[in-house]
Amino acid sequence: MQVNDLSKTKICLEFGEDALRQPPKGSQWTAEEICQQPRLWREMAEQFVQEKSRLQDFAAPLLALPDLRVILTGAGTSAYIGEALAPFLATQMPLVGQTVEAIATTDLVSHPHLYLHPARPTLVISFGRSGSSPESMAAIELCDALLPRCYHLLLTCNPQGSMARYGEQQAQRACLWLMPEGSHDRSFAMTSSFSCMYLGVLLLFAANYSALARAVTLAERMLCDRVDEIAKLAALPLSRVVFLGGGTLQGIAREAALKLLELSAGAVMGVHESPLGFRHGPKSLIDKDSLVVVLCSSEPYARAYDMDMAAELERDGAASALVRLCEENVGADAQTLLEDVWLTFPYILYCQLFAYFKALNLGISADNPCPGGQVNRVVQGVKIYPLNQYRLPGVGV
Repeated sequence: MQVNDLSKTKICLEFGEDALRQPPKGSQWTAEEICQQPRLWREMAEQFVQEKSRLQDFAAPLLALPDLRVILTGAGTSAYIGEALAPFLATQMPLVGQTVEAIATTDLVSHPHLYLHPARPTLVISFGRSGSSPESMAAIELCDALLPRCYHLLLTCNPQGSMARYGEQQAQRACLWLMPEGSHDRSFAMTSSFSCMYLGVLLLFAANYSALARAVTLAERMLCDRVDEIAKLAALPLSRVVFLGGGTLQGIAREAALKLLELSAGAVMGVHESPLGFRHGPKSLIDKDSLVVVLCSSEPYARAYDMDMAAELERDGAASALVRLCEENVGADAQTLLEDVWLTFPYILYCQLFAYFKALNLGISADNPCPGGQVNRVVQGVKIYPLNQYRLPGVGV
């Protein structure tokens, strides 16, 4: 088994640093959108200084409600923003009776009565790159129809999208926050849009500029020093890659698995799980064509479980390779300074780079990995049904 702790060794490859700086035709947008993220994160911080008063004026009265319920929602990658943020954001609520949950729009739309509770005031934080996917607006409309006290914080990258128009038209109960222009990815996969919308919520609810600066430094260091190493790993003949992460990092592991699945057009299966949960059945999928990436926590107690799993996988020797992503290795400075919620930035960048190079290795256009239209940049083919078709459990036959 190849064990990789992100050593500094640089290796010349057909698809290495040159393929990121001068990407082949059909992958230019993806390469650009991955690499621009540290710059966009700085822009986000600067933008937030300008937007802070407006955003906090909207949020402050809601955060004073003792029974406020916060729902983080989106579809696909946008849903995973909420999954990653929810455990941490729940610890940032000012009052004990307030709750935070991540519920995908794809669940809200199909089963609204299971997830929406009319008795509680609700802040719905919606994420949408285009802001025009069918489920995005359907979820907003369902929340408005079923929740008497419903408010919306809308994070989107597209000023022309349906979500942005709603925010402009419903200013009495909605607050629109447009992400930096470059975050509206032109490529199929969400990269810049994911990290910018994620950062937006962190800045609003738990701004930490020194942590952001450290995360940006780690990401830039990775783009300067680690690209060839990641490309070498992606060149391995793999049929499946497992991303393991706990707490906040479980949502990042899920996004990493989807990114690989998308950019490889399904040729390489991406799987996610928590380190402890992996033993409960999913570990059986490991074989000689598998790679495992462990997203290691910076919190010592949680990290002990991450390292136990990594050591177990190394002893087993069944996987082709094992990667331990840790802050001190990513930074090459032996320092552990960031909470997990900020480590997500260099971690997801690593996983995006891996998926990009795997697409190149397979001869797939990263910008449009499914030219046949089986999946689309903005989801198509969703029919939204009228709510009056819903029958409450136990009513009728």
